[in-house]
Amino acid sequence: MKVNWGTAIVIAFIGFIGFIMYFVVNMATDDKYDHDLVVEDYYQQELAFQTDIDKEKNAKKLATNITWKKTNEGIVFTFPKELNIENIKGIVFLYRPSNKHLDIETPISLSNHNLLIPDNRLLDGRWNIKIDWEHNNQSYLFKEAITY
Repeated sequence: MKVNWGTAIVIAFIGFIGFIMYFVVNMATDDKYDHDLVVEDYYQQELAFQTDIDKEKNAKKLATNITWKKTNEGIVFTFPKELNIENIKGIVFLYRPSNKHLDIETPISLSNHNLLIPDNRLLDGRWNIKIDWEHNNQSYLFKEAITY
């Protein structure tokens, strides 16, 4: 059977379209390529954005804000020395943009103004840190993006 050039072009187009459709269907159905919103409750968090701005302003009014340092044991967060550690409560949230299963959320429990996130819970790469904390009914927020 002989195929003329017109039929060959049609077959090439059909083959190319089939090739592209295979990848489109594969990307749309495979969980490995799941690209949802950054966080599940994105719209709820946007509504609370002004509250976060106010908390960050409160934190900037402090004599010293939270600082962090990478050590062999992990990340050590140091809270302001002038505050009483028994009155500090809140949550530390470490968000991993590349994989939501690696996110870490832990309550604040301080020992001598320091909080340690162990090295075995952290992978190398980018982390977004959010510490939402309170001292004597005053709310504060510390946000920073780091590369561990």
